[in-house]
Amino acid sequence: MKKYEYAIIGAGSAGLSARREIAKATNDYVVIDDGILGTTCARVGCMPSKVLIQVAEDFYRKNKYNEQGIHFKEITLDTKEVMAHVRKLRDRFVRGVMGGMQSWQSETNFIAKRARFVDANTLDLGDEKIKANKIIIGTGSAPIIPEQLKGYKDYLVTTDEFFELEDLPKSIAVVGLGVIGIELGQALSRLGVKTTLVARRRIIAGVSDPVIREYVCKKMESEYDITFDGITEIEEKDGKLKLKSLNKEFVVDKILVTAGRAPNLKSLSLECLKLNYDGFGIPLHSKETFALDDCSNIYLPGDVNGDKPLLHEASDEGKVAAINAISSNKNPYKMRTPLEITFSDPNIAKVGQSHMDLTDSKTDFVTGVVSFEGQGRSIIKLKEVGLLHIYGSPKNGKILGAEIFGPDAEHIAHLLSWVVEMELTVNKVLSFPFYHPVIEEGLRTALRDLRDKCEEPVPRLEIFEKE
Repeated sequence: MKKYEYAIIGAGSAGLSARREIAKATNDYVVIDDGILGTTCARVGCMPSKVLIQVAEDFYRKNKYNEQGIHFKEITLDTKEVMAHVRKLRDRFVRGVMGGMQSWQSETNFIAKRARFVDANTLDLGDEKIKANKIIIGTGSAPIIPEQLKGYKDYLVTTDEFFELEDLPKSIAVVGLGVIGIELGQALSRLGVKTTLVARRRIIAGVSDPVIREYVCKKMESEYDITFDGITEIEEKDGKLKLKSLNKEFVVDKILVTAGRAPNLKSLSLECLKLNYDGFGIPLHSKETFALDDCSNIYLPGDVNGDKPLLHEASDEGKVAAINAISSNKNPYKMRTPLEITFSDPNIAKVGQSHMDLTDSKTDFVTGVVSFEGQGRSIIKLKEVGLLHIYGSPKNGKILGAEIFGPDAEHIAHLLSWVVEMELTVNKVLSFPFYHPVIEEGLRTALRDLRDKCEEPVPRLEIFEKE
């Protein structure tokens, strides 16, 4: 039986970043993965979805041309060419990932098999068993298929399959309006697909601030065909699906299932380890080292732990897990300030502590508000839609977090994540430069509104006096 110091199950973002850290210390490791390589992000997630979204935004912009005095006789769209373009760039991103694996993907360090646990140090690979002192589980996640839809597999498309479509369907229902659902649903609608967006609750992209949540729903309802009542009936008819909700009936060629992703844990035979689990079926583990509570030599970083299914989080967690595997859990880390961006138009973003986080923890906070309706740069861009709420401590003006729906919110969210990370106060942030005319002037307006609601004194000027 082969023995290794480290075994990494899964060659996704978490597993690959863990491997890089371990390889700095030793070559006594193996990566085990029997799936299609290239990472969820590059192959079926972040990158190809943003390519499709960019095409949709560029095509949709034509609706503003006449208003700007730009006139074309005709702008046409070839959806087969669109999907070919998406796959072309997707394949480029995947090649980038695969190219980085070539230097170490050998019989010594890589095994293309499926692993399951025999005990805390032994893995069964089907035709052989191996032992490892430390094991990192980075098996990622897979799309969830709601029980209600499982009898209609011929009509279902998951995000793992969507980008392989040669052409877009004429009509589609997007079931699930989390981040991926609203991103792809909006893009499909803008590309001319008859699209119905389906959610079970009046929430889009996980917005927790009640005011922004309702604002987002109303703005999306004004442009798209949406039901927030779920699906109550399904009927197959003439090669299509007839769907009903409480107040809507629609017929579609396909259903794009975006009801979330579940950690890939079932095939690992973890039951032999006699672990304790949380309410979602995830083994209890440290959020600082990612070691399992009941088997401290086994680590659970990335999407597989169900916490923050985002590439930058998975990459960080893989590194932290590897460093702690090397150091026997002597290096706990404080993870970065939470940052989540939905690439809808306008963008949706959450930074730091959300409204729900602050409310659930009973934290005392006040809210700085700005609307992007009537905001200078938004008028110029013909994108007068949006609302920004910044949360701060009423005692000292410290910025705690924000939720945003607005133009270029991806950039505002980054600025605010740095502000939260540095534990800055509203007066300090207002002393920073703001150019004119830019979207960020809306951020300054919200900060001023926040300052007026805090006990922190208002300075004579926002710029500080020399000491």
